[in-house]
Amino acid sequence: MSEIASPISTPAEAGARSPKRQRLDRDYDCTPRYSSPDELAVNSDYEISGARRGSRNAHRESISHRNRNYDDSEAEESPDELDHTVHDFYRDQRSRSIREFTNSPVESDISIVEALPSPIPPRKLGKVQYKQKLVLRGHKKGVSAVRFSPNGRWIASCSADATIKIWDADNGKHLQTMEGHLAGISTIAWSPDSRTIASGSDDKSIRLWDVPTGKPYPVALLGHHNYIYSIAFSPKGNMLVSGSYDEAVFLWDVRTARVMRSLPAHSDPVGGVDFVRDGTLVVSCAGDGLIRIWDTATGQCLRTLVHEDNAPVVSVRFSPNGKYVLAWTLDSCVRLWNYVEGRCLKTYQGHKNERFSIGGAFGVYGDEAFVVSGSEEGTIVIWDVTTKRMLQRLTGHDGVVLGVDTLPNASAIVSGGVDRTVRIWRNGDGKEDGDAMDI
Repeated sequence: MSEIASPISTPAEAGARSPKRQRLDRDYDCTPRYSSPDELAVNSDYEISGARRGSRNAHRESISHRNRNYDDSEAEESPDELDHTVHDFYRDQRSRSIREFTNSPVESDISIVEALPSPIPPRKLGKVQYKQKLVLRGHKKGVSAVRFSPNGRWIASCSADATIKIWDADNGKHLQTMEGHLAGISTIAWSPDSRTIASGSDDKSIRLWDVPTGKPYPVALLGHHNYIYSIAFSPKGNMLVSGSYDEAVFLWDVRTARVMRSLPAHSDPVGGVDFVRDGTLVVSCAGDGLIRIWDTATGQCLRTLVHEDNAPVVSVRFSPNGKYVLAWTLDSCVRLWNYVEGRCLKTYQGHKNERFSIGGAFGVYGDEAFVVSGSEEGTIVIWDVTTKRMLQRLTGHDGVVLGVDTLPNASAIVSGGVDRTVRIWRNGDGKEDGDAMDI
């Protein structure tokens, strides 16, 4: 298998696993479809050209010839549609199903002025000064994904070496190695109670692991016909969603290890899936350039989002408050979507992402929120959510950084890449990058 199991993680010349296949000439019973010509689009009914795009090779060639300004200067600001405190961004409020917005006015998220008593307390402006603290070694091949446990105590990493490793999030101590897959592992997810890990592999199976014992559950989740690239637990932990190279999205019953619903989601390999915070919605993305929002109860496609550039989408995540979707695309952009209105609100640039499936996360600093992403240049890039200003660029990895996750309450970031290392970064005081402890 390739060094990193991912729909977009293999160079174009790899042939069979290349994501740059021509889009199938078929339509979906999925209404409505929204496209945003740019991040300042104000209408969600932008018309898509009737003709399908040409081959992915031609599309990628056009991407490579674009001139982009990737310096660290502050990007031009778009309207303050996200101008609210991080408490609003992370507040404990159940996200409402898209169906509630279909026949009713959309509430404005431009500001929380009306939602807070007067006077509004001043925002606490934190600092972003992450430094490399620990370098964890042990994987024999590239690290494809890393995840903090929900309780913040552990870090799980998976690799093309077909193993999952558990580390102490505080001191980096290696706790255990889980083995059982027959091929490389591309994706992992923690259950909400931090007692179970799900893993998706190139052996076409999903396995559940008991964290205290390190043993796999006796029954694997079988049903996909090709490599599995992305999985996520529902907030209650009773369901699992998976996306595969077979272009399908499956909803699983964790208790019975059976498929509850199969969604013929895309016309290219599915690179990313995620649950919204209340479990009512699922988001998926693929190399066909589409982002789809699904109703978990009915399996109905409620929204289809596509940017006019139509670049392959390799990863997606819901925002903590469930109102937005963050998407990584192979034109070296990370885009923040208001999926209810079908608008691309922000575009974050400054990293490189043209060939690999790279992911990231949301984080906080003070009362503000940030977006963090890996990069093919071996760096980790952090942007302010609202202003799009690049806050910091972290260096340390030798090669592509594929997986990044955050632990907001502890101001910690974990990353993994093709250099086979897992690295822990912490905000504030501490040793310089060069003095990081190597474990």
